[in-house]
Amino acid sequence: MEHLLNASVKDIQISGIRKIANAAAQYPNAISLTIGQPDFPTPQHIIDAAGVAMNDGKTVYTPNAGLPALRQAATDFVRQKYGQDYNANDEVIVTNGASEALDITLRTLITPGDEVILPGPIYPGYEPLIRLSGGVPIYVDTRSTDFKLTADLIEKHLSTRTKAIILGYPSNPTGRVMSATELQEIATLLQAREVFVISDEIYSELIYDTPHQSISLCDGMRDKTIVINGLSKSHSMTGWRIGFTFAPAALTQHMIKVHQYNVTCASSVSQYAALEALTQGIDDAIPMKKEYQQRRDYVYDRLMNMGLTLTKPEGAFYLFPSIAHLNIGSMEFALRLLDEAGVAVVPGDAFSEYGEGYIRISYAYSQEVLTQGLDRLEQFINTL
Repeated sequence: MEHLLNASVKDIQISGIRKIANAAAQYPNAISLTIGQPDFPTPQHIIDAAGVAMNDGKTVYTPNAGLPALRQAATDFVRQKYGQDYNANDEVIVTNGASEALDITLRTLITPGDEVILPGPIYPGYEPLIRLSGGVPIYVDTRSTDFKLTADLIEKHLSTRTKAIILGYPSNPTGRVMSATELQEIATLLQAREVFVISDEIYSELIYDTPHQSISLCDGMRDKTIVINGLSKSHSMTGWRIGFTFAPAALTQHMIKVHQYNVTCASSVSQYAALEALTQGIDDAIPMKKEYQQRRDYVYDRLMNMGLTLTKPEGAFYLFPSIAHLNIGSMEFALRLLDEAGVAVVPGDAFSEYGEGYIRISYAYSQEVLTQGLDRLEQFINTL
């Protein structure tokens, strides 16, 4: 009966990140540097707020778009942090993580055959959602621009079928960050074009040296930009599954329909925890970010001393060193590293063909784990 299934679903492959993480599970003594899972616990005051909500019986459906108080807190948060201005009543949806936020956005925007431009290498979760919506992913090779999607690169790939452009900065897997000038150049290119921008800003609280910038603030872009954000990375709440869409009311009124029939609403208990996070925990990310920055500097220096080539990331918690000089494919490198040295990293080709020749290392792990993992990595490289 498999031949009767949706071909778009059958053609989708399991994420390369999960493939290598699953493989690592078969090695009991392996050190995994794969998953973008913060190693910090969810702050206790957030957990306590969830407990209070449960004990108070707040375990029923909420409004489809989310608790009004949470939507207000979310708009207050992005206004205070980034200068983004949205109406809590009709321009915000609380979603089941940023993943569902992306899903409802793409399903609202895309009709069969529409093209979506996205930079490569890039997080592998976008392409399947584009294809499930009937869209066509158009990858742009950003290796020559130090992993940044520029206005010039976008212009070369625009067509009459272009419906949207995905900007995911800070970037997974490269950690690169876009400047206000670079975003304005893209905005200038798109101002007169009927093209949406999906700006995935899930790592916005994890930028080390400069303030976060959003293309939604550029001239003429607010009405054509959908901002995606959430609490997984900023507040170490991956399993709570709380994300947000911020978009003009004219778009949100249609996105909410997809969200409603998909999940009804996000978890009520998680929403009360999120309310605590965005109010009493508005700066919870700061001590985590300081620790990540120290880890970034340590891992970057170690990799450079191993003779690897990489750009120092400005945000998120990933490094993306090149292994091209070792003359070994990224998947073969990752599998041999796991088998021979007991270290799991993600092969670069998991992030599109433009990631081939690289590996992704997550430093969302303790200093002890990072030290042991990098010692093993260095020993392995010395054998090649």
